[in-house]
Amino acid sequence: MSSPVHAERLARVRAELAARGLDGFIVPISDEHMSEYVGDYAQRMAWLTGFGGSAGTAVVLPARAAVFVDGRYTVQVRDQVDGALFDYVGVPQSSIAEWLGANVAAGQTIGYDPWLHGIDWARALDKALQARGATLVAVDANPLDAAWDDQPAPSDAVVSVHDAALAGQSAVEKREIIADWLKAKGLDTTVMTALDSIAWTFNIRGTDVSHTPVGLAFALLHADATADLFIAPEKITDAVRAHLGNSVRIHDRNAFEAALADLAGKKVAVDPDRAVAAIFTALEAAGAEIERHRDPAVLPKAIKNSVELGGTRAAHIRDGVAVSRFLRWMEAVAPEGGLDELGAAAKLRAFRDEGGALRDLSFDTISAAGPNGALPHYKVDETTNRAIETGTLYLVDSGGQYADGTTDITRTIAIGQPTAEMRRRFTQVLKGHIALATARFPRGTRGSQLDILARQYLWADGVDYAHGTGHGVGTYLAVHEGPQRIAKPSGGQAGTEEPLHAGMILSNEPGYYKAGHFGIRIENLVIVTALAIDGAEEEMLGFETITFAPIAQDLVDASLLSAAEADWLDAYHAATFDKLAPGMDDGDRDWLATACAPLDRTPAALAA
Repeated sequence: MSSPVHAERLARVRAELAARGLDGFIVPISDEHMSEYVGDYAQRMAWLTGFGGSAGTAVVLPARAAVFVDGRYTVQVRDQVDGALFDYVGVPQSSIAEWLGANVAAGQTIGYDPWLHGIDWARALDKALQARGATLVAVDANPLDAAWDDQPAPSDAVVSVHDAALAGQSAVEKREIIADWLKAKGLDTTVMTALDSIAWTFNIRGTDVSHTPVGLAFALLHADATADLFIAPEKITDAVRAHLGNSVRIHDRNAFEAALADLAGKKVAVDPDRAVAAIFTALEAAGAEIERHRDPAVLPKAIKNSVELGGTRAAHIRDGVAVSRFLRWMEAVAPEGGLDELGAAAKLRAFRDEGGALRDLSFDTISAAGPNGALPHYKVDETTNRAIETGTLYLVDSGGQYADGTTDITRTIAIGQPTAEMRRRFTQVLKGHIALATARFPRGTRGSQLDILARQYLWADGVDYAHGTGHGVGTYLAVHEGPQRIAKPSGGQAGTEEPLHAGMILSNEPGYYKAGHFGIRIENLVIVTALAIDGAEEEMLGFETITFAPIAQDLVDASLLSAAEADWLDAYHAATFDKLAPGMDDGDRDWLATACAPLDRTPAALAA
């Protein structure tokens, strides 16, 4: 693949580096808030390389460059990034430090933007480069911004009030919770940089990041329950100002760095996983006493209150109606031919829009036909768009943002007659999904301790999937929300050792992927709930499934299900019909009744 556009951009960046006396520069997918998803203005790696994934880093040297991605993007990076311009480097098999160690010379200077990287990362890389006689330096201004002549400006969209009737708690109450935490720790202030934490704490929402309803801002919260909010003034309306009240002082976002100097002599909590290196450097220069603590909004944000849980249940019912209508439409239209991935994704969006309550999608829809379904984080565009053909599987992973909740659902359907292999793998994935959905576990259990439940039936056949089984989900916030996670304990994935608490929302999404052929995933969202078990000697938890849409029964090999598993599927489908049918017209309701009919357990079906 030849990419003249990106060759020209790479040359411009190298010229800019040379003009600044730099021998190299590191380009992450990140912003000043260490966000997973970033605004268009911060998509520097995509501009430089053409890579469209959500995680990765590029490194530019005078005569060589590389892109670093994990196993989720091994195929995508080769499709999107010119291998003549950039080496492909897999992580964690290798690392930026290892690659630079092999490619820099003594005396060279490598730059990085301290507003885009964590402090521990910067210090570790600095140490590694020093061992080679090279130097890591923080730049005052990002050289890519100088080379990127049509770089979008940060969004100036106004933020809005997220009403306490939806949040279940006022912003004042939330600030008091954080203030109590600060006083208990003997701290004066906490620095808050994560956009979803700020949105949650102040009960505001925005449109500055695609699919995640947050506004670009920083905040300082103090032990007296007052706060300083740093946000572009044009984003604040009179209604938002009145909502925030006199205890929240509003400043321009650009004043944040200078304001850190005012914390001289103060005991300040900073989260090293969410605050960039520049913040630590500024506080150290000011003489503040830094203590490392997790962002105090993270856990209370993850443990939803009863109002938030009620809202998200309602959002999932509306969303389930739209997804089910789409599944009916796919069943009728896809076998006729002429449909492609982009067309299917657009139709699903249209069904969600017709509900009247959709604010946005919660992420770019993964609309994956045939072999594209074997890429767990596939993103369809005009160049990858594939026809949906008879004899294949179609996987669609999608979600919506509603004022009362965030959804995320994956369904896999057969276009035409599925093969025996497809049915076996689908049923193994379903068995794992059911095992997790029905799990009971004592309070204090971690996600890493539950992950095996979803994999056991695939493991029995010597196969697996290379992603986590469950991630946290917000309520009208980020579709990927920490700190909880269900995944293997290895691999450095954050959150797997976080205890699960009643009120947390997670996904339940085991899968199977046969490279070059098909992919399977079944995803519902679940709420961690407290269980009342007669005779129990421990406080026990379980999961309440809140996602409702038919699971493709023509892909189920009933002979592989136990009676209890078949009963679960029947009960799930009965609940799906009961919850969704009232929101449907007669045609959709009749289709739903058929799709949710009890599983065929006749001898003929079991022998099929």
